[in-house]
Amino acid sequence: MMRPGIILLREGTDTSQGKAQLVSNINACQAVADAVRTTLGPRGMDKLIFDGRKVTISNDGATIMKLLEIAHPAAKTLVDISMSQDAEVGDGTTSVVLLAGEILKQLKPFVEEGVHPQIIMRNIRSAGKLAVQKVQELCVPFDTSTPEGSEMLLKCCSTALNSKLIASHQDLFSPMIVDAVKSLHEAGSLDDLDSLIAIKRIPGGDVRQSFLVKGGVAFKKTFSYAGFEQMTKKFDHPKVLLLNVELELKSEKENAEVRIEDPSQYQSIVDAEWQVIYDKLDACVDCGANIVLSKLPIGDLATQYFADRGLFCAGRVEDGDLKRVAKATGGTIQTSTNDMFEGVLGTCGGFEEKRVGDERFNVFADCPAKLTSTIVLRGGSEQFIAESERSIHDALMVVKRALKSRAVVAGGGAVEMEVSRFLREHALTIEGKGQLIVSAFAKALEVVPRQLCDNAGFDSTDILSSLRRKHTHDDDGKWYGVDIANGGICDTFNSGVWEPSDNKANSYASSTEAACVILSIDETVINPRSQDPGAATGMPPGGGMPGGGKPLSNMMGGAMDAANAQKGGSRSGNLGQGVSYMKGRGGG
Repeated sequence: MMRPGIILLREGTDTSQGKAQLVSNINACQAVADAVRTTLGPRGMDKLIFDGRKVTISNDGATIMKLLEIAHPAAKTLVDISMSQDAEVGDGTTSVVLLAGEILKQLKPFVEEGVHPQIIMRNIRSAGKLAVQKVQELCVPFDTSTPEGSEMLLKCCSTALNSKLIASHQDLFSPMIVDAVKSLHEAGSLDDLDSLIAIKRIPGGDVRQSFLVKGGVAFKKTFSYAGFEQMTKKFDHPKVLLLNVELELKSEKENAEVRIEDPSQYQSIVDAEWQVIYDKLDACVDCGANIVLSKLPIGDLATQYFADRGLFCAGRVEDGDLKRVAKATGGTIQTSTNDMFEGVLGTCGGFEEKRVGDERFNVFADCPAKLTSTIVLRGGSEQFIAESERSIHDALMVVKRALKSRAVVAGGGAVEMEVSRFLREHALTIEGKGQLIVSAFAKALEVVPRQLCDNAGFDSTDILSSLRRKHTHDDDGKWYGVDIANGGICDTFNSGVWEPSDNKANSYASSTEAACVILSIDETVINPRSQDPGAATGMPPGGGMPGGGKPLSNMMGGAMDAANAQKGGSRSGNLGQGVSYMKGRGGG
C-alpha cells in the first residue's frame, strides 16, 4: 500500500543537501573572492559601484563587499569576515576574503572525492592554529617610545597606504596619522580612536592642502542667523561653554489656556516669555564664557545678543563634534543654564574661524587635553575624497593595532610564503588524509603573493618558484616577498614593507573559521518570499475575517466596483491588452 508523502515545508521552499550543495556553496564563495581579487596590493585596480543613487570608487575590500549586497546565503559569510577584519584591524580586508576563497578552492577536490567534512575541518583548524603560532614566532617586537619605534609606525602606516588611491602622498599623510594616534596612545585612549579623531572632507583644492589639527577640534560652520557676521571670530585662551539647550524665543504652546481679566495683562504674559530667554542669555554671559556652542538651535535674538557683548556662538553643532570639543577643552556639556559656574567651562590655546576652500571652519587649537585631532581632507572630486577618507581610516586602524601589538612582520607575501613552507614541512609528519589537507591549506596561503604578482603584471609562476626556493634553501630567506617595484623577489623587511603581526594573525584565524563554517553546512533551506501578506503572521485564510469570509480590502474593492458600475462602468478587470488600473494613492 502506498503511503502519502508528508509535506513539512511550505510549497515553493528550495532545499538542497549533500555533496552537491556543499560544492555549490564553495563555488559561490569563489565567485565572491574573484570579485575583489584584482584589488589586492599596491598595483590593485579600483571598482566602480553604482547603487542607483551614488557612485563609489574604491579598492577597499570591506567597502566593496558591503556595497555588492550579496544575496547568496553562504557567500554572506565572506562579507562578515571582511567586516570583522575591518573592525578589528582596519586593513587586510581583501586578503582575508581571498584566503577564505582559496582555502575552499583547494579543499573542493576532497569534498568531491567523498572525504567527510568533519575530517577536513579538524585538520584545517589545526593548520590555522599553527599558522597563527608561526606568525607570533616570526614577528619582530619593537618599542614605540624610541625613535626606531616611531620609524616602525611610519613604515606600517605607509604600507597600509601603499595600496590606496593616495599612495603617492604617503609623505604627507603618514606623519599626520602617526601623530594623531600617538597622542591618543600617550593618553591611554586608543580604544576611543573613532570618536576622538575626526576626518572632515572639503571638495576642491589640491590633496597636498590637507592638514591636521593636532590636539584640537575643527568642524564646519553651522547654520547661522543675522548678526553672525558682527561676532568676534578670533580669541586667545577663550572660555568655552557647551550647551544642550535651545536658545530661541519660544511662544506658549498652542493649546495652553491663560485667562485674563484685562487686555493689559496680555502684555505681561508676552514679557514673561521674553524674560525667560533673556535670563538664559544673561546666565551664559555672566558665567564668563567667550564662546557658546549648543547642540540645539541658537536663534537670531541670541546671536545678536552675544554679538553685542563680544561673544561667539554656534548652534546645531553635531553631537560628535560637541563631545570632541568637551573632551579636548575639558568643558562639561550643560543641559540647563541654571547654576553654571566657571568649573563647567572648557578652554583652549586659541580659537579662530578659518576659511578652507568654499567652507568656513571653527578651529579650536592647543587644547589642554591632547586627545582629539581632526584631519581635514582636500581633493578634486567627491569620490576621490570619500576614498581618501576610507584609506586614512584604514591607516589609523593599522597604526592603532601596531601600537597595541608592538610587533611587526614583513608584507609583500613574505609571511604567507614562510608559513606555507612551515605547514608543508609539518604536513609530512601527519599520517593519513590530514597530510593532504594541511598541504592544501599551505598551498592556499600562496594566493597572496601570486595575486600580488598578477595584479602588477608579473609572471606569478616564475616569482613563486623563486620564493619557494629562497624560503626553503636559504637561512636568511624568511622575509623574501614580491618586489612590486622592479619585478622579481626582494627582502621586504629591509624594503620597509611592514604590517602589524595582529593583522596577519587575525586574517588567518578569520579565513580558517569562515572556511569551517561553509564546510559545516550540510543542507540549505531557502524559504519562498510570501505572496500572501497574512502568511507570515499566521492569519487564517480570508485575512482573518470571521467564518473565512472575504478580506475587508476585497469587500471595499467590490463596493467601489459596484459604485463605479452605476456611473458608467467598473474600473476593475482588464481595460485592454496588458492594461489594468493603478492601485495606490487615488488609484482605487
